[in-house]
Amino acid sequence: MSIGVTGEGLKVREVRVLLDGWKPGVRARISEWRGGEWVRDVRGWKHMASKQAYQYKYEIATWKIDRNFRHRSRICAEVSGHAERMPCITIKR
Repeated sequence: MSIGVTGEGLKVREVRVLLDGWKPGVRARISEWRGGEWVRDVRGWKHMASKQAYQYKYEIATWKIDRNFRHRSRICAEVSGHAERMPCITIKR
């Protein structure tokens, strides 16, 4: 499972969450964390789409965000059925 963010500085344009393999019906959401504490859900639960690139199969969810976050905020992804893993990315200037 991984998370990717596109943007410049503190402005986040898009967030993508990828999960290895095909797992139909799986859902993902993203949330904001600061200092190890949950702040808020950035986007709610969304069904992931099954994709394949050559021999690689994966699930993907994409959200358009287009907003600024505070310096050192973390955007984290949760995927249903994978509560033990929660990848995060830190937003920096």
